[in-house]
Amino acid sequence: MSDATNTLATAPQPATQQEATQAPRVQTRDGTLLAHPGESVLETLERHGHHVEFQCRSGYCGACRTPLLAGSVHYAHVPLAFVSPGECLPCCCKPVGAIRLDIRKG
Repeated sequence: MSDATNTLATAPQPATQQEATQAPRVQTRDGTLLAHPGESVLETLERHGHHVEFQCRSGYCGACRTPLLAGSVHYAHVPLAFVSPGECLPCCCKPVGAIRLDIRKG
């Protein structure tokens, strides 16, 4: 009978745990922005000088609809405005890891 306890090794950490310790990144045409914990994509954009059209800040109107080129976002509550694949509502979503938006300062 062999003693298998000496052959056990600690499992490597999944990349998702490593990514969770890093600040989410929002890449725009103007560069990469670091999101603060808990802030929406819109708040990140505004803090870095982007001016995004919005009306509600809660996903009701869809005025802030923006192309989401890469990555994924999380909505705490399902928005009422329609969101197609490849789009996001910055006013009410948070980045999951790194995302890339088709937006520029203006």
